[in-house]
Amino acid sequence: MPSDDDLRRLIRFSTDDGLIWLAGQRMLLLHSASLSALRREMLNTVGAGHARRMLMRGGYASGERDALLARQIRPDASLFDMFAVGPQLHGLEGAVRAMPEVFEVDEQAGRLRCVVRWDHSWEAEAHMREWGPQKDPACWMLLGYASGYASAFFRRRAIFKELQCAASGHAYCRIEGRFVHEWPDGEMLARDYAPESMLVRLDELQSQVEALRTRLQPIDRQGPLLGQSRAFEKAVGLLQKAAPTQVTVLLTGETGVGKERFASALHAMSPRADKPFVAVNCAALPSELIESELFGAEKGAFTGATATRIGRFERANGGTLMLDELGELPLAAQAKLLRVLQTGELERLGGARPIKVDVRVIAATNVDLEKAVEAGGFRRDLLYRLNVYPIHIPALRERVVDIELLAMHMLQKFSALHGRSIAGFTDRALAALRGHRWPGNVRELENLVERGLILTPAGELIDVDALFPQWSEGSQSGVDEQGFLTRQQAALPARQTAGIFDAMQSQGLSLEALEDSLLQEAVRRASGNLAAAARALGMTRPQLSYRLSRIRERDQDLRRDPENHE
Repeated sequence: MPSDDDLRRLIRFSTDDGLIWLAGQRMLLLHSASLSALRREMLNTVGAGHARRMLMRGGYASGERDALLARQIRPDASLFDMFAVGPQLHGLEGAVRAMPEVFEVDEQAGRLRCVVRWDHSWEAEAHMREWGPQKDPACWMLLGYASGYASAFFRRRAIFKELQCAASGHAYCRIEGRFVHEWPDGEMLARDYAPESMLVRLDELQSQVEALRTRLQPIDRQGPLLGQSRAFEKAVGLLQKAAPTQVTVLLTGETGVGKERFASALHAMSPRADKPFVAVNCAALPSELIESELFGAEKGAFTGATATRIGRFERANGGTLMLDELGELPLAAQAKLLRVLQTGELERLGGARPIKVDVRVIAATNVDLEKAVEAGGFRRDLLYRLNVYPIHIPALRERVVDIELLAMHMLQKFSALHGRSIAGFTDRALAALRGHRWPGNVRELENLVERGLILTPAGELIDVDALFPQWSEGSQSGVDEQGFLTRQQAALPARQTAGIFDAMQSQGLSLEALEDSLLQEAVRRASGNLAAAARALGMTRPQLSYRLSRIRERDQDLRRDPENHE
């Protein structure tokens, strides 16, 4: 078996927030007695057959998660050393001491034979303590883990059988795994990991409920508005009530909360859904062109007006017009807007006759219009006319429970857009997303998810440093060879620190230059293998890639303008 030093370095006890991590996955330290009690309840409630299959599926899911780490942790190791990550992690997690005895595999020919000895199985001990000696093997969750791990590792279904079990009177447990087609009863064994018929039916009912709920949700060209938080559902409820009416709606909220999505969804739910939806960003239009853009202009109305120009109101006739960043509208244009809202008529710039329009207006702003009125930058009568039906869209930090739902939806969208397959997010990445302050709201989340997708290798989980390159873990403890907690990244002895500092001073090195040299030396010693260099430096591959890109950018700046870098 290879050394498990690299695996122990992945186990971190965070003293700042009381969390335990295995790489990017959140872990728990549980009393084995609590899991034993859970087994007892399941056996007493649903019977041994159902309990066995449910526990096997739970173990299977755990094995799949650990398999995602195996090829990532030891990319240059032999196939056996990579596969050994599973048995070694199973031991570090306290489940069982697993020692592979036979490992024969031919992936191209579709052949696998893996025999593993298990000592100190928590399940065998728990089952014996509760029910006494058994005729049949009892390590159900552990067996599921082995099958899930091997299936995910080889990317084809593999099934393990428990040949002997300590709960049946043997000195230790032994399991054997093969690809499913190699077992004569492989299809029957695979059924243990299929959902129960009752659970399938419940899942179908849940899917029907979700489908009905989606039909009731506001939806636009980008799909339904997603969220489960109370603040979000309150805003959606107001939107649904306003949709069948003709009321003018004022959407308020910070930049990036999705005001245009809300406006588009409101239009899609309204009787005007088959008519145009036109969105205008008032802040993006030059002040001298705003009136002609909104209300149109006759030929010759101003220099350069060589033809009659149709304004946005006329383009939206019969449908909906969204005026985004309304607080940026000049006072002259505000007066004309008020007239259109009150009379349903407009005059093109340079025109003499009124034009009737049927347009529903949705206004949106991220500024306090009351304060704008007091400052003289916004008409009070227009504010009264617009503020009939205000809807406040909550900031993302006010709807933390929605972040994972939104992130997964965005990941699916960007995966299809870029043609990449990513397994999802690590628990650590999701925790970081929930803890972020989100000054850019949903728009910022979109940018981070897209960047994380591009930086993460196919088939792996997006980790926190792919989302936040400068993220730091804070105070951490790890596990040493004896199993004791030890501080991660302990400080150098004072004598060595003093020597490094003296060398920096004598050679005129900056801290930045020293870091650059250390990073490049690690890459050189790893023969260009960034994953190996990152492990040697105690960081992740994306963190190293980010720092190396900063070095390249500085070098390019230096070559372009050497005088400013002297």
